[in-house]
Amino acid sequence: MNLTLRSLAREVVKGPIGQILFFGNARFCPICQSHLRSFLPYGYPSRLDVRCLICDSVERHRLIWLFFQRKTNLFDSNKKKMLHVAPERCLATRLSGMQSIEYLSADICNPAAMVKMNITNIQYPDNTFDVIYCSHVLEHVLDDRKAMREFYRVLTNGGWAVLQVPIMLETTYEDPAIIDPVERAKAFGQSDHVRCYGQDYEKRLIDAGFNVKRIKVTEVVKQEEIERMRIDEKEDIFFCTKL
Repeated sequence: MNLTLRSLAREVVKGPIGQILFFGNARFCPICQSHLRSFLPYGYPSRLDVRCLICDSVERHRLIWLFFQRKTNLFDSNKKKMLHVAPERCLATRLSGMQSIEYLSADICNPAAMVKMNITNIQYPDNTFDVIYCSHVLEHVLDDRKAMREFYRVLTNGGWAVLQVPIMLETTYEDPAIIDPVERAKAFGQSDHVRCYGQDYEKRLIDAGFNVKRIKVTEVVKQEEIERMRIDEKEDIFFCTKL
């Protein structure tokens, strides 16, 4: 199927016809509140039954949304400034409409973001943001430790950040000498990744200054919700605070 036909098929699935065909109770997306018979495949290699056809959320997006709702003060009535790095459309659409959130999305190359930002050199003063959310970005950044220190710098005292990465190994593996995209894909799983994070990721965050609480999925959602919302049980949440 060529790109045009694939795009057309995707629009049909996401439109009213697709919503009727996929309507059911087996799956639920807490972000767009959709009840569906199943989710769509997503990823390389493809993961079956994970992508919401209404808002395009995948496993980690639905988990983080529930975490924000159930375990943080993000949606209370107190005004707060939020930095959202590499904004996922499903979350950005909801977060940008919240009256209590002064929302800013940022990315180094995505034109959909509100500002262009290199997270190793953030263009905002110390103590600017009350909340920072950055998911599956740091594995793309050569100097991730500098980016972590920058997040700490611009976070307000008493503020919090959720800084997610894929944890794949026991100990983080990186080699800056590997620059060829093909070799990076072999070494790190994707051509645009520069490391595979291990269980020592938490220590990197602590070294940057953060107090870190590593939260298990089962502390946020019930077992029956994990299946119905198709949430990855291995996606620990790294909740970072600045005292």
